[in-house]
Amino acid sequence: MSTTYTFQLYNSASSLPLEWDALTTENIFLTRKYLEVLEKSSPANMLCHFIGIFKNDNLIGIALTQFIFAEKLESFGERDQCLKTSVRNFAFKNFASHVLFVGNNMLTGQNAFSIAENANQAKVIKTLHKAITELKKELRAKGKKVHITSIKDFTESEIEPLKSEFKNNFTFSTQPNMIFEINSNWKTEQDYIEALSKKYRDQYKRARKKAEGIEKQKMSLEDIIKYEDTIYDLYFHVAKNAPFNTFFLAKNHFRTFKEIMKEDFLFYGYFLDEKLIGFNTLIQNGAVMDTYFLGYDESIQRDKMLYLNMLYDMIAYSINHGFSEVVFARTALEIKSSVGAKPVKMYGLITHSNALINKNIGKLFDYLEPKTEWKERNPFK
Repeated sequence: MSTTYTFQLYNSASSLPLEWDALTTENIFLTRKYLEVLEKSSPANMLCHFIGIFKNDNLIGIALTQFIFAEKLESFGERDQCLKTSVRNFAFKNFASHVLFVGNNMLTGQNAFSIAENANQAKVIKTLHKAITELKKELRAKGKKVHITSIKDFTESEIEPLKSEFKNNFTFSTQPNMIFEINSNWKTEQDYIEALSKKYRDQYKRARKKAEGIEKQKMSLEDIIKYEDTIYDLYFHVAKNAPFNTFFLAKNHFRTFKEIMKEDFLFYGYFLDEKLIGFNTLIQNGAVMDTYFLGYDESIQRDKMLYLNMLYDMIAYSINHGFSEVVFARTALEIKSSVGAKPVKMYGLITHSNALINKNIGKLFDYLEPKTEWKERNPFK
């Protein structure tokens, strides 16, 4: 009997095949529940599609894509108001504003696809390639031409099988994923503090002293709904000051997340004089703790070292609850490094629909991707 590999495109989490979650044992970010969160509260300029890959009639691979049309954004990041930014924004709008991500642009790490253990990886990736081509055709038929296709966030070994299938793609490397490994001997936050060198123990003490008077509170769905406007303002303040943005969260995002993901989604509010001045969010992903979006009042953040305190709180929670690592993702690399996170280099593939631009995609990518200079720290003895 001959083996045929086929694919199916889905645009709603409710229409996914029943056996979908059987392939998501390692990753909460591909589960039907999480995809439902995305579908119900994705950014205004994002369309999600889901791909099922079948061997004969058996589901053996699943994938997530996000189509981002950036012309709906008011800002790609306000930090660098200068000619380079306006030129970059022009280039971005005209040549790179319609991007199809195979993977999840809201997270860091391999959240693009999952393949059954017994499947032929090369054949699944070939079928995935066909599915992406078909999806681009369907988007184009609806007047949405894809400029750039990007398959993102793989380690060096994970990217190899993709490179051999997607041949005309440029391999790029972006800012690293900051990963905090939890020493298996640590059982409490105190064990972590004792492992720090004197300089970084002093940093810890100073930060904790600065934060005196701030009340930290685990927030329920009702709390999140009650404070929704303030939460969004705090988030938006941080997001719009990032050097580069391709989306902004929907206002109902955190509420929807809590409604659907329940205890796998943790939301912590920080209060000063009974006023919400900051928050952070965590997602429990098996033995791994993923940090998610946060927000704060900048004037208080500086004075109270709020961001650094949030990092310590996330580490403490993860140690106390027996997690093996914390994914701190990109951005703020140096401060994350100062609490003990280590950079893991991430790779992706990128291709442009225009053959001439595609020849020079490496140069275009370097231009659009803001460079960050930072110094790695080692806070441990």
